[in-house]
Amino acid sequence: MLYGEKAIKEALLEAWDNPYPDRDYKIEISFPEFTCLCPRSGYPDFATIKISYIPDKKIVELKSLKLYLNSYRDKYISHEAVTNKIYEDLHNLLKPKNLEVIGDFNPRGNVKTIIKVSSECK
Repeated sequence: MLYGEKAIKEALLEAWDNPYPDRDYKIEISFPEFTCLCPRSGYPDFATIKISYIPDKKIVELKSLKLYLNSYRDKYISHEAVTNKIYEDLHNLLKPKNLEVIGDFNPRGNVKTIIKVSSECK
């Protein structure tokens, strides 16, 4: 197993202390090379994952996020499930003031899908 494969396999999301917990500010992260596998066909799905949040006491460590997102490359999971899972994992880890995760999937079979999960979608 190559060192990158090992790092991805062992990936765990990590939280750091927010350096400015008394200030509201927005963190926006874009991951334009996200891949997972269609649970029906096994074909790869490609997407840009966009994460936007207002932190409270914790922020996500970016290398751990990169490895975590790359861990989906071999998982059979739908667009809806993966976007909701990423949201859930980040929300549970960070407990942010606000969080939005967008899965902007590339067209396949002439169908384009955008999944948005946010703390405002209640």
